[in-house]
Amino acid sequence: MHNKSYEEKIKPEFQKWQLRMRKRPNFVDRTSKKIQDKINSVIPDKVHQAITATIKQMIRAVLTGAKFTTAFPAKNNSLEEIEIAVQKRVEFYKKAGAAEGGITGAGGFLLALAEFPILIGIKMKLLFDIAALYGRDVDDYRERLFILHIFQLTFSSQKQRQTVFEQMVNWQQKSQHMPEDIHQFDWKTFQQEYRDYIDLAKMAQLIPGIGAAVGIIVNYRLLDQLGKTAINAYRMRWFEERTLTGSTGYPQLPLAV
Repeated sequence: MHNKSYEEKIKPEFQKWQLRMRKRPNFVDRTSKKIQDKINSVIPDKVHQAITATIKQMIRAVLTGAKFTTAFPAKNNSLEEIEIAVQKRVEFYKKAGAAEGGITGAGGFLLALAEFPILIGIKMKLLFDIAALYGRDVDDYRERLFILHIFQLTFSSQKQRQTVFEQMVNWQQKSQHMPEDIHQFDWKTFQQEYRDYIDLAKMAQLIPGIGAAVGIIVNYRLLDQLGKTAINAYRMRWFEERTLTGSTGYPQLPLAV
């Protein structure tokens, strides 16, 4: 009896993910966005300004490679070996984020606000670790741009997610046409788009009265969601690159209609 390869086993899950990323916003998506906008509206302007500044600093740090480029890319591992290691890292960061969310959630509004940049840092460190495990050289700023796209893909409305996903398809080819100078990248536009959607569920924790239990659950869920998105994003590149080189790979699905 033919034993399926690891790539064959994960193909159905991967293709379902592709379809989810490309599907049009439905009623639930639109309703969720309205609820998120309502949460957004009750948070003071000073908080919004602080969060925007944090996101801006994070994007600059990622694009310049500051703070996060600590892992060396893995070499010559099978996809199965890579993803066993990735799952272990995701589990570690989920537990760390949940513990951190519980502590700050119990501390009230000001501590929850202070936690926002800490959580972004945890998420970015996870993504850099995942990139390295997949053998990606994060010293290449194009790889750091891909990390930012994963981040945005995870925490966007479905409408925005469609746009970001299409920017990530065939990344190897698209990245060849990116400017050599990192300063030519339009990070301001990226920051503005990202700010509209990022972590609105998490921002609910900034509303007085939400405590430690919510911090634990929200952080755990957000890091789990980020890990799954990253895994499928790098699977997409794995299959694309092997299709281009003539190795076994899976063609991209057609656009959902």
